[in-house]
Amino acid sequence: MSNIQLALWSFPFLLLLIFVRVPIGLSMLLCGLGGSWVIYGNADPILNQLKQVTFTTFSNYNLSVIPLFLLMGQFAALGGLSRALFKAAEAWIGHRKGGVAMAAVGACAGFGAICGSSLATAATMGQVALPELKRAGYAGGISTACLAAGGTLGILIPPSVVLVIYAILTEQNIAKLFLAAFVPGILAAIGYMITIAIYARLKPQEMGTMAPMPMKDRIAATVATWPVIAIFLVVVGGIYTGIFTPTEGAAIGAFCTGIAAWASGGLNRKTLLDSVLGTAVATGMIFMIVLGAGLYNTFLALSQLPQEAAGAVAGWGLSPILVLIAILVLYVILGCFMDSLSMILLTIPVFFPIIMALDFGLPPEELAIWFGILVLIVVEVGLITPPVGMNLFVINSMAKDTPITHTYRAILPFVTSDFVRTAILVAFPSITLFVLRL
Repeated sequence: MSNIQLALWSFPFLLLLIFVRVPIGLSMLLCGLGGSWVIYGNADPILNQLKQVTFTTFSNYNLSVIPLFLLMGQFAALGGLSRALFKAAEAWIGHRKGGVAMAAVGACAGFGAICGSSLATAATMGQVALPELKRAGYAGGISTACLAAGGTLGILIPPSVVLVIYAILTEQNIAKLFLAAFVPGILAAIGYMITIAIYARLKPQEMGTMAPMPMKDRIAATVATWPVIAIFLVVVGGIYTGIFTPTEGAAIGAFCTGIAAWASGGLNRKTLLDSVLGTAVATGMIFMIVLGAGLYNTFLALSQLPQEAAGAVAGWGLSPILVLIAILVLYVILGCFMDSLSMILLTIPVFFPIIMALDFGLPPEELAIWFGILVLIVVEVGLITPPVGMNLFVINSMAKDTPITHTYRAILPFVTSDFVRTAILVAFPSITLFVLRL
């Protein structure tokens, strides 16, 4: 068996390990070490590789941004910032048909601006918005679906943990990726709100209403969101303008959200310990996946599969757009079985050289950033694609009286919205890149 064949056979074996519930990080680590052992023929280079990959992976300074952004999200939840965002959006549009669901999506977008995790955004906003949606008379399916879809904005609107990982893997500038993701993130939120508006007209019986709030209450609810706005402007504005690096911005953001949580009474000695422990557990899980992917990708590099695949695809003479669409479709399919971070770590070392070898009429840096945003979007679609969309299960577990099949039916319009947005961004790269070009 050639090295290329060995690498190709490793993919179904890896999926088999994941299917039998072996942790994804451990699955990639075993495949990487096993494949490298077959290529080398003895164990000595494997031990040296394990030592070297571990050191080079975790000595990367940019990885320190991940626990800081996760801690920032923990403090934001403790500080009641998610509730303030939802109440402000609800005050302005909650009285309209579908308005409370739109408010939930808007609050998810706002919370995503200070939390880099989709699952954390979905879980936090679910605790806040689900009771309000039920009280306003919304059906269980649309309530859970809009929150599951809104939760995906946590990784699309900067800061984003997944974008940080993509930047490290492809050696791109984190701040530029954050800047490029901003417009697609806003388009996603708008698309979800339009979907809710159409849904409300087609199935008005599933949408509730609430009484309009007086103007003074609307203004008061809006003013209560000032910590979120201030933190976002300081962190993201500071990163975009180059005042500080993404890692420094994450540290400042964690400190500011910690102060906000302490001022609101949500942060004390016990909750601080819980937040640090929760951040450590999530960081350990992510870093285990990163290590496993590093060893697996080292094996793929030894097999020469990425280089051979890039050369083969370039030699086929296929349209670059056709190749791109095929890759994006594959991401949607993988999203039904894998989490977003694992998909990025597993596939980018193979797909990125293929894309960079094709001619899309863009400079290399712009092509890498555009492809990264497209990958992020379709990975986000995987989080809400039945039957195994992670966000669907997170939200549905909070709504015990809503059958999962109702959530599946209600999520389909949101998935359609994602497909339409992806098609637009594929057809018009300038939409993603125009802010970066400014």
